[in-house]
Amino acid sequence: MPANLTPQYLDAERRFREATTPEEQLAALNEMMATIPKHKGTEHMRADIRRRMAKVRTEAARKRSSGRGPTWHHVPREGAGQEVLIGPPNAGKSRLLAALSNATPVVAPYPFSTRTPFPGMVPFENVQIQLIDLPPIAPETAEPWLFALIRQADGALLVADLASDDLLSSMEETLTLLERFNVSLGGAGAPSEDGGGAEGRGSSGSAGTSQGPGADGRLDILRELYASRWPILAVSAETGMNIDALRLEMFRLLNVIRVYTKARGRRADLSVPFVLKRGTTVQDAAAVVHKDFADRLKYARIWGTGTFEGQMVQREHVLEDGDILELHA
Repeated sequence: MPANLTPQYLDAERRFREATTPEEQLAALNEMMATIPKHKGTEHMRADIRRRMAKVRTEAARKRSSGRGPTWHHVPREGAGQEVLIGPPNAGKSRLLAALSNATPVVAPYPFSTRTPFPGMVPFENVQIQLIDLPPIAPETAEPWLFALIRQADGALLVADLASDDLLSSMEETLTLLERFNVSLGGAGAPSEDGGGAEGRGSSGSAGTSQGPGADGRLDILRELYASRWPILAVSAETGMNIDALRLEMFRLLNVIRVYTKARGRRADLSVPFVLKRGTTVQDAAAVVHKDFADRLKYARIWGTGTFEGQMVQREHVLEDGDILELHA
């Protein structure tokens, strides 16, 4: 029986021959397996692809343990905070980044299309949150730098594919690898009515895929297993479902507040806030605005939800999100 190979398969085969790294080879082999026609005439070819995939994985593992210096990636922080997208292969992380931001990552139907960190900026009201699409969490991509980036981030979005029959096993493998590399996804408080409200460093489990058969049932299982650890929100990059709710969850995850300043007798500029950690006091904020204020500060006036208009407060007063601060030295 003729193989009748598709143009997509032939293109992937060409990229495999031209690949120079195990990651590139594995990505091409995965696409070859995804695009090869599935019939009796291609049985031997599919078996050969599987053998080559196993060989590439073994070679990659051997190089990692050979003592050669590892490759490290660093992404400079921008915006109100830095969060990372993590998850198993083909979970839809790149598509989710494109839906949340103006970034243009490679979005492909085969796994391992993301090979290096790919950052984008996610707008939320009047701030920007940096979101980094990371390579999938899998044995063949388990490099120390990947887990170092996760540990250094302010928060993580753990992405799962509700359309996948392997959802639970892939989630467990991801969590096992994270634990093996000493990455602890911090817990969160009780979810809010719109899908979750996390305070503090942690992970927001977001399941984003096309809503295929069985998606609702898999979402229920995820909530049963993990809702006590993290907020879980079903989103769709294709339809935009809950994308705005996810932006809100990302901001909550940072555990920060926005504070505005004004001069006496003038209006506050509400377009560009100071982004400060929750729990910041007037004294702390004064030092951020200008170091001289911290030393000479006598008192401050605040306009906000927790005070009456222009209330005089002392240095130890704890600020809330949206407060307008007038410093007096």
